[in-house]
Amino acid sequence: MRIAGIDITVDWSLLIIFLLIVWGLAAGVFPQWHPAWPPLTAWLTAVAAALLFFASVLAHELSHSLVARAYGIRVRRIVLYVFGGMAQIEHEPGRWVAELWMAIVGPLTSLAIGFLCLFVGLVGVAHVDLSSAASVEHALVGLDPARTLLLWLGQINVILAIFNLVPAFPLDGGRVLRAILWGATHDLRRATRWASSLGQAFAWLLIGAGIAMVLGFSVPILGGGLINGIWLAFIGWFLNNAALVSYRQLLTQEILQDVPVSRVMLTHFEVVPPQLPLETLIDGYMQRSDQRAYPVMGADERLIGMVFQRDVERLTPEQRRTMTAREAMRPPEQITVVRPDEDVLEVLNLLAQRDINQVPVLDHDRVVGLVRRADILRWLALHNAPKPTHA
Repeated sequence: MRIAGIDITVDWSLLIIFLLIVWGLAAGVFPQWHPAWPPLTAWLTAVAAALLFFASVLAHELSHSLVARAYGIRVRRIVLYVFGGMAQIEHEPGRWVAELWMAIVGPLTSLAIGFLCLFVGLVGVAHVDLSSAASVEHALVGLDPARTLLLWLGQINVILAIFNLVPAFPLDGGRVLRAILWGATHDLRRATRWASSLGQAFAWLLIGAGIAMVLGFSVPILGGGLINGIWLAFIGWFLNNAALVSYRQLLTQEILQDVPVSRVMLTHFEVVPPQLPLETLIDGYMQRSDQRAYPVMGADERLIGMVFQRDVERLTPEQRRTMTAREAMRPPEQITVVRPDEDVLEVLNLLAQRDINQVPVLDHDRVVGLVRRADILRWLALHNAPKPTHA
């Protein structure tokens, strides 16, 4: 699916939170608000609420993406998964002002959606004395499914906005903090380190609170309970990893910035002729080398295809005995290639995006090298940079 020219991907893990929301609303919240509702009404309203919630999360991420594009940053895609959504941008903003607006627009969008839903849901509802539980309960009982859905959706979006505004990197609030620190210090690495440290501290606070809830303690504001405690600790663990990874990714980008492919690529590699029996390629080349892709060269020394080990592994024993390199190769139009003067960081992102391990390096249609994930990781290790998790 594409919206505004941006690819939208739904991760399978989204099903987990979808089922939890539907179950929690249909079996808990809605029966409590509306005891007279038939079960079918509660379940259908819960499904609609879950779908609209994810639509609002998508709107939150789209707002980030559209602002990023306005500042000239390409957005590869938006992924919806168990913790909400994530806009995958091509590179970090080049200025602190861009970072600030990219970060703040998401929570502002959620707040706008939340207050709009609450306003529409409460239109026509008689005055409710919020200090009286009986008054609130009476007002809720009288609401139809549509207004009930809007009130729940409004509350959850306001909560989502407030949570994202916590100044803990990589939450939106943490990115706002990083932008401010960046503007004050003119040092992106220092600003990221400080924001990341605060994000880790907040994450460990959540983990500690979750463990306390699991042990039977009641935490102010958060309450208690085994399931809530496990879920809170899990969120804390995720945020701690995200904060650490975000800082490491920045260091990786700094190390690889302006490094051309020609400095990292493998220049001593095997090429094979198209008529080479595949069995010979397996026994004489693949078995004796860690090279996992073999350029197939024509008589004019131009690339006519590539034989990939992962493709060979899918062949039957009979096919391996009877096929040649030409028959097993992928044609040029199915091969991703790069140039020697391209940035290694862009190639690393390309490998991760397309889930491939290596690409040939072409100069005037001639293969001059191979760039593999292992080569990039070796470069990072030798230059004292942490390994990027997406590689």
